[in-house]
Amino acid sequence: MTELDTPTLAEQFATAGIDWIVPRWPAPAKVHAFVTTRNGGVSGGSRASLDAGSHPLRGDPADIAGIVENRRRIGAWLPSAPHWLDQVHGARVVTIEATGTSQPADAVGADAAVTRRLGAVLAVRSADCLPVFLSDREGAVIAAAHAGWRGLAAGVLENTVATMATRPSQVVAWLGPAIGRTAFEVGDEVREAFTAVDPGAAGAFEPRAPGKWLADLEALARRRLARAGVDEVHGGGMCTMSDPSRYFSYRRDRMSGRMAALIWLDAPAGRNRGAGGATR
Repeated sequence: MTELDTPTLAEQFATAGIDWIVPRWPAPAKVHAFVTTRNGGVSGGSRASLDAGSHPLRGDPADIAGIVENRRRIGAWLPSAPHWLDQVHGARVVTIEATGTSQPADAVGADAAVTRRLGAVLAVRSADCLPVFLSDREGAVIAAAHAGWRGLAAGVLENTVATMATRPSQVVAWLGPAIGRTAFEVGDEVREAFTAVDPGAAGAFEPRAPGKWLADLEALARRRLARAGVDEVHGGGMCTMSDPSRYFSYRRDRMSGRMAALIWLDAPAGRNRGAGGATR
């Protein structure tokens, strides 16, 4: 089989009966990415079935055992162990310098990661917050960000673009599944956190009741990316709260699992994986 004959990641998922999401965006061919759904794992209850869990792993040992197996299944499609972040809904960004088998010590308390390292897998987890992939047009640097409203307001996307250290006009972005604009009810304080620095952000909020608004998280992310100089943004339109068969949602379920969004650059020869961990 030649390189041109090799099935795409989306085709491999379809063959394996997996409904995970492969972005459609103009990133270079050397950039690989996907977002898991809630399907394909072993967790039970409201976390059924592919809960990617917290990091560091916390909770009941039986739940952790399921998460470990779920992460093993996710890892079968990756060239190396993911760099999981201890996400805190902030704006800190870390740079991953190497492939690894665990979270680097300096990644504690971060909500985005950037790398130029081949085969290093960046990972963020979400269940209503917005996962964002970024890549330059040459495939030299990539990033993954976890963007809830607090992180967006704090500047996590602007910080991520700055950490990529490339011309923002040469960066493309993709927005993954998140709570949709018809489901995300927030208070005045959330609206004010955005409009205080960007009056135009008022257009991303629809009045719901006195002191309550429906917030368009994707629109806010697009505005923040535009402020950072990134004008080409793809993806979006996948509401976690309204599709319980496919997505986890904290707002809907409270005791919710987490989906994983993963991105990497072509690994060294022979280390890219396909179905069942086979090289591709």
